[in-house]
Amino acid sequence: MTSATVHDEAKARLAHMGQSYTANRRMIVDALIDAGPLTLPELLDRRSELAQSSAYRSLALLTEARVVRRIVHDSDHARFELAEELTGHHHHHLVCNGCGAVVDVELPNELEELLDQSLSAVALRAGFVLGHHDLDVHGICGNCQA
Repeated sequence: MTSATVHDEAKARLAHMGQSYTANRRMIVDALIDAGPLTLPELLDRRSELAQSSAYRSLALLTEARVVRRIVHDSDHARFELAEELTGHHHHHLVCNGCGAVVDVELPNELEELLDQSLSAVALRAGFVLGHHDLDVHGICGNCQA
């Protein structure tokens, strides 16, 4: 999706909830388009004009509207990225157990298909129907190894 399309969809999703697409919310979406996934402190570093309390409330509302996805790991801060169904960009994450860094990674199509088949079989055995999957791989990044 283009940046304009992402903003249009974000506005529509918020309107569906009776909320407006304020300048602060747009700044958050812009920052996530440019960089995501970001922690709240990283977001505030990129958009210093945002107040922390306002950014936190906006992130909560954008998450509720399915514009933003909250990624929670063992680090001190959750990370936020644009929702996959909004961007059309399916990806997974490499997560550093040392510093909490999160890196987006795409798997080859063949591996995605095999993963879907395997997860569908696991879900079926448990009485579930697979909707989608998220894969986070935990380890230590190059900076923390040094």
